[in-house]
Amino acid sequence: MTSNTQIKALDVPTAIVQRRSIKTFKQDPISAELLKQLVELTVAAPSSFNVQSWRIVLVQDQAQKEALCAASWKQQQIIQAPVTFVFAADAAAGGKDLTPILEQGAATGAWNEGTVNYFRGAIPQFQASLGDKRREYAIKDAMIAATNLVLAAESLGLSTCFMNGWIEEQVKAIIGAENDPDIGIAVLVPVGYAAEPRLNPGRLPLSVNVSVDRLDNPYQG
Repeated sequence: MTSNTQIKALDVPTAIVQRRSIKTFKQDPISAELLKQLVELTVAAPSSFNVQSWRIVLVQDQAQKEALCAASWKQQQIIQAPVTFVFAADAAAGGKDLTPILEQGAATGAWNEGTVNYFRGAIPQFQASLGDKRREYAIKDAMIAATNLVLAAESLGLSTCFMNGWIEEQVKAIIGAENDPDIGIAVLVPVGYAAEPRLNPGRLPLSVNVSVDRLDNPYQG
């Protein structure tokens, strides 16, 4: 069984460079303490107005894993990994009761009374102005949180795989959101110990897809 008690966390640049998308996992469990640390680092991600519109489901039950695997075109990493984080997004989060978020921001000292009063009106107004783009914004926030997860996992000796191959309505049903039109699925991320390493496939030269000021001005580094 893989032990995580002796792991020295990687620094952020090393975790970014070292991370690979792992397709095969050992079935070794993740300790409850390490899983909680991953969750806490995941939700430390920023979000629009700090609304935290992600809805994260940790799929660990064997029957749930099998159902999620079937909804993901039978990709076996969901079965193999001890846990898969399902990142859902609530498009209506900014229009719900914001009191807990506002009170916490005030209690920590991050937001003064003027900021709290401004956000009390500005957040619902902004959400209403988004219209059909509310889902897009919520999914962006969920993806930022998912990026926190994969880098935190890598730094702590675990491996991950961003998964974008699944049937949304089936995934929603599995996590109990089939009757909620405001919930969208952003990404699935199995987490566990890699069964085999994967090499870095490389990246294109920076000048191909990085520009300065305009797309027709390639970045030269």
